[in-house]
Amino acid sequence: MTTIGVLALQGDFREHLRAIDDLGQSSVPVRRARELTGLDGLIIPGGESTAIDKLARSFDIAQPIKDAIADGLPVYGSCAGLIMLADHIVDPAHDLKGNPQQTFGGIDMSVRRNAFGRQVDSFEEDIDFKGLSEPLKAVFIRAPWVERVGENVEILASVPVPALDATRIVAVRSRNLLATSFHPEVSGERRVHELFIKIIRGEA
Repeated sequence: MTTIGVLALQGDFREHLRAIDDLGQSSVPVRRARELTGLDGLIIPGGESTAIDKLARSFDIAQPIKDAIADGLPVYGSCAGLIMLADHIVDPAHDLKGNPQQTFGGIDMSVRRNAFGRQVDSFEEDIDFKGLSEPLKAVFIRAPWVERVGENVEILASVPVPALDATRIVAVRSRNLLATSFHPEVSGERRVHELFIKIIRGEA
């Protein structure tokens, strides 16, 4: 059985825990650095990337997560989790002292926060996802998008943005790091989590 931790500082971590349980694997909420020990993988949930950043540093788990990523721990991030896995944020929030928000990093990409609009602009869309034979139901809630990827980053899904007459990247993979702009855990879609489990096991 695969043991997957879900960072449980803020956001919809409960839905990710349920998704892992639904797939017959062991899920563990993670709030402290010591709880990273023994994990086969880690999920960074959706929520507020600024809050996750602040709380991760307050709980002294930010650097241990960065170290675990550097050591090769498989990690999946959804929505805010995608932002937290990005090496660069195009439009970072700043604290009262003017310091920009920080990320765990690991994926050579630049992302834009809340790119699809505010809460009222949330939407669902069936999208094509590389490696899946059938479209995937994607739920976008104050979602980011990816504006640039490095040469070692694989694009898994994109969606059209009519207002820009362009498409934007919403799912990527970089070796054993996986990230989506959308929330598969909210829609009951389990194939992204299945893919993550395969990545952990070296089957994808």
